[in-house]
Amino acid sequence: MSDNVSRRSFLASSALATTAGALSGSAQGADEKPARPAVTKRDVPMGKLGKLNVTRLILGGNLLTRYQHPRDLGYINKLVRSYNTDEKVRETIEIAEAAGINTLSVNVTPAVMKTLRDHRKAGGKIQTILYSTANLEDDQAYGDQVRQMVDFGSEAIYIWGVHGDKYAVGGKKGLDLLAKRIDEIKLHGVQCGMGGHDLRVVQEIEKAKLPVDFYIKTLHHHKYPTAPRAGEATRIVSEVPGYWCSNPDETVACMKTVDKPWIAFKVMAAGAIPPRNAFQYAFENGADFVLAGMFDFDIEEDCKITCDTIAAVKTRDRVWRA
Repeated sequence: MSDNVSRRSFLASSALATTAGALSGSAQGADEKPARPAVTKRDVPMGKLGKLNVTRLILGGNLLTRYQHPRDLGYINKLVRSYNTDEKVRETIEIAEAAGINTLSVNVTPAVMKTLRDHRKAGGKIQTILYSTANLEDDQAYGDQVRQMVDFGSEAIYIWGVHGDKYAVGGKKGLDLLAKRIDEIKLHGVQCGMGGHDLRVVQEIEKAKLPVDFYIKTLHHHKYPTAPRAGEATRIVSEVPGYWCSNPDETVACMKTVDKPWIAFKVMAAGAIPPRNAFQYAFENGADFVLAGMFDFDIEEDCKITCDTIAAVKTRDRVWRA
């Protein structure tokens, strides 16, 4: 999507086009599915997560589960849920794979798991990095979801960033619980990552030497209109002012010392930073991969931006870790 077009205006026009197409299609017959527009497949650069070849642009999962950050715009929730129907979510995954993205990351909700199973049954090959929002302290509930992810065939699993934020800074008890879950996941023979918005997640996990295979940590600058002003970033994350990486400079400095792969997320500050600007900042400042939430109409352009951006990155203070 061009940086000159806002996601909101594009989404609104696209939703109108979808409605018009549905009305037009009804005249042809309810059983006829409109042809999906062709997309250009690109050789999106790849990195390694263990033995996995993973495109440096990963499809994020919030929009696939119809979760979004509306800040103070209440109508956004209804708009996204109306646009991202089950069929549209399936189409978004298909477009991502057709455009050259080979990995997505998403929460294991029942609806999205059905979509992923249907996609694989139809021949889809996209890899998954899954996570659970089940209670980390509930052995039965969390264990069941780990087994569900493993039985599905997820190529990697990570511990949700909200859980990381809570337990990594919770002293020995919290770290012991994270260590238990990491071991539980890795016993199934899959890689385990650690998510977090709070930089202390990475710092404490590294200090405790817990055997995570990669990090999923937020990164975005604060050079956008709704970013926090000096002294306003007093919490880990905030919807108003909108930010999900409260200390980007410290994050960049810390990650230089970390030798495990880093998947940066919230790089667009939930849509406030244009993708070209956001991707450049993330890759130049050490991210090995970008995890980006994308609507179907974002994907082809974001793949092109990723290819262009990585080709233009000549030097980095943090060497590629993947």
